[in-house]
Formats: sequence, C-alpha cells, structure tokens
Amino acid sequence: MSGLFTFGETMGLVAADGIGSLEYARSFSFGIGGAESNVAIGVARLGQRATWLGRVGPDATGDLIERRLRSEQVRTLVLRDEAFTGLMLKFRRSGEYLHVDYHRAGSAGSRLAPADIPAAELESASIVHVTGITPALSDSARAAVFQAVETARAAGVIVSVDVNYRSKLWSRFDAGPVLRDLVSHVDVVFAGPEEAALFVGRSAPVDGLAALGPREVIVKDGARGCEALIDGARFSLPALPVRVVDPVGAGDAFVAGYLAERLAGAGPEDRLRTAVAAGAFAVTVPGDCEGLPSRADLEAFPPGDVNR
Repeated sequence: MSGLFTFGETMGLVAADGIGSLEYARSFSFGIGGAESNVAIGVARLGQRATWLGRVGPDATGDLIERRLRSEQVRTLVLRDEAFTGLMLKFRRSGEYLHVDYHRAGSAGSRLAPADIPAAELESASIVHVTGITPALSDSARAAVFQAVETARAAGVIVSVDVNYRSKLWSRFDAGPVLRDLVSHVDVVFAGPEEAALFVGRSAPVDGLAALGPREVIVKDGARGCEALIDGARFSLPALPVRVVDPVGAGDAFVAGYLAERLAGAGPEDRLRTAVAAGAFAVTVPGDCEGLPSRADLEAFPPGDVNR
C-alpha cells in the first residue's frame, strides 16, 4: 500500500451552534475531529491514497469515527480498546474567540503503543505523517511515534511532522525538548512561528528548523501566508483573502494539500500553492474536517488562479 500513512487520536466533536456562552447554547452538532485523520481525509479528497490507524472505544463515537473515515475513502485500521473514545467540545464565545475543551485523559486514543503500528505499513508507505499531538497523550503514544519514525526512516520512507503544539496537553517546558528531538528525525516539518519558537527561538524560524535536519521546512502563518525552505530553495506565498467562518482545521488542510501534491509528484511551488488554497478553503466552512476541499472545490474556488 503506497500513499500516506498516519496514526493518532480521533475524537468525537461536539460543537455548539451559534455564537455566545456555552450556558446559553440550545443546539449542537456532532462530528469527528483529529489532526492526523483530518490530513488523511484531506489527502484522500485530493485524489491520493491515505491510511489512518488509531484506537477507539467500544462506543457509538468509535463507530462513527470508523464509518466516517471509511466513507471518505480513507483506508482505516481501527484498534478497538476497552477505554472510551475521547471527546472535544467547541463553542464560539464571541465572533472573534473560539473555545475548545478536550475530554481525552485515559481515552482509547491515548493508549496507543509501539506494538500497534505494523512495520509493514510504515515500510510500504510513500510518506509517513505524524504530529506533535500524539507524543503529548501518554508515554506509550510518544514511544509509538518515535519508533514509527525510526522504522520508516530506516526503510527510506519520507517522514513528515506537523508540530501542532497543544498547550492543554503539555507545557512549553515539557514539549520543547521532545518536539525538537522529533523534528530532528524527519524529512518534512510544518510549524507555526509560535510553535517553532518552542525550540528554535523566534528569529528566522525557517532557518532554525532547517538546522535541525529536515530538507523541507514549511512555516505556516495563517493570514500572513507561508515561508518555506525546500531542498535549499526559498519560497514565500501570501494567504488568499477569504472570510473566515471557522479557523479549526485550516492547518490540517494546508498540510494535506502539500502532502497530496508531493504524492502526485508536483514541484515545491505547486505543493505550496495547493496548501495555501486548501487552508483558505477550509476556513470558509464550519467544522473540523468538513471544509477539507476536493480538486473540484479548488478549481471552483473564488480567488481563482490557485493552481497556476
């Protein structure tokens, strides 16, 4: 099985409809959310093969995750666990402020372990993608990430990481050394400026990340676009002007766009253009993975010229 292989925790997502304090919310939507599965869905929607592996509980939320990923044409390797499937609660306190709570301590996803990740899956992939979220979940999940990276690299497989720092999971002090170590063992790294500052300082984040070893460094900076250093060449692309409806999932859409184009054999600038367009499209749709675009979506996207 070639294509993308990724793994991590996917949760149920409870989202309050409308804007305002949670106590006044009267209606909610229920879906799924997880950085790694978002990327897998995004890659699949853009026409490339994607596999996701993770633990879920013996509950309706776990069932939904499995059905939803399969319906998105993601090859889904579900490990059923006796623990519960994690939940994420999201509400918009105001038009400018989005609040997210996690209920995942001791969840099925946090019990991921090195033995869960088949070496054959890693060795047959074209790209193995991990995030900085999974190492924060538990000691066993952290060990699974580092072992997977080591196994893939030993097999000559490209390894990608999105730093994806989550302050509600661990402190900057605890995260910094682990994320620095992880980045030093991969080929492709995605990070925001604040995430890069955890372990390479605030000045010249692209160069700081590149000094750790990755050949492809992409710093995604929201409305300011992105900066990249790819195989020695520098790139800078502006963001596309759109009306933001929901910023959640934009970074995952960006990563999916880049990796899908890499799998398709596109050059660095085309990868970045699709990444920027995918991220912009995602913020125009509410939800965690609902706004991930297809090829047809990008071709019809209002700003135009995004794939030229």
